[in-house]
Amino acid sequence: MSDLGKIDRRFFERRIAPNLGADRDDVALGPSHGVDFGVLDIDGRALVTATDPLSILPDLGLERAARFALDLVLADVAVSGVPPSHLSICFTLPETMSDDEFATVWETIHAECADLGVAVATGHTARYSGQSYPWVGAATAMGVGDRADVVRPDGAREGDRLLLTTGPAVESVGLLSTLFPDELELPDDAIADAQERLEEVYAVRDALAAAAAGPVTAMHDVTEGGLAGALNEMAAGADARFAVDRASVPMRPGVAEVCDSLEIDPWAATSCGSLAIAVDPDGVDAVRGALEARGTVVADIGRVESGEGVVVDGERLEHPRVDPSWDAYAELAGG
Repeated sequence: MSDLGKIDRRFFERRIAPNLGADRDDVALGPSHGVDFGVLDIDGRALVTATDPLSILPDLGLERAARFALDLVLADVAVSGVPPSHLSICFTLPETMSDDEFATVWETIHAECADLGVAVATGHTARYSGQSYPWVGAATAMGVGDRADVVRPDGAREGDRLLLTTGPAVESVGLLSTLFPDELELPDDAIADAQERLEEVYAVRDALAAAAAGPVTAMHDVTEGGLAGALNEMAAGADARFAVDRASVPMRPGVAEVCDSLEIDPWAATSCGSLAIAVDPDGVDAVRGALEARGTVVADIGRVESGEGVVVDGERLEHPRVDPSWDAYAELAGG
């Protein structure tokens, strides 16, 4: 198992996958490495569900931190193409968090849920000794839709085009430059550009817009392991090869500067807000149009072919296994 971050495929397949409780016929899609949501068959309808930890970074400002934490949870359902509709949320709060601070977090979550049509169905909230920021609990998002509308991350088909929103490492760069600006030996304008990337870490509305405009055959948010990880997981799941044109991949302002400064490979760094999307060729213009209408940067970066793995300009791109932003955060926080 990795020291930091998600468990690797080998540990999952040896220790987790063989031990999943009761074998029930209503589990249409159970736990699978690289797939962030499960699907239950409820009387012919699909209940899509996903669980994530809740991370609150107070230095971002509690309102922004709360909205970011919520979007991370809801995005794993939204990439299925089914709108998230319900939320179960558990807070295990640090003793240092005041009532007013928690009220700000909660009211932000309420407002964003209301805007997205998400109801809080149940939860648990308490303070516990030993708890500390940023990990303050976990949440499960749910959405109900037609089974035929569910977009799986392993659904790409030969001939599909590959779209990418936003670009690599926007989350890593936005967070690290905002939390540790004085630790980066970069010009002020580069720092300012990097900090603006935090406005691009929200994926829920983009995922739903893309799915509605489709046909989308597969979608994956670019989280741990970055773009390289997401593309490899999608290609492996689809039993296909993804051919990517490096020059077509958008690189947002400030990303290259911060990644170079921290010696991070931007293609391997987490980038919440970015979506890798496989689209039927007939749907490319519609999906691009829907995303651009929202003001989202989107690019056609390649195609799905027969074969295996991911190639960039003809050279193999491996899964990074470990996200470099974890070590960068630990080093900057400790420095």
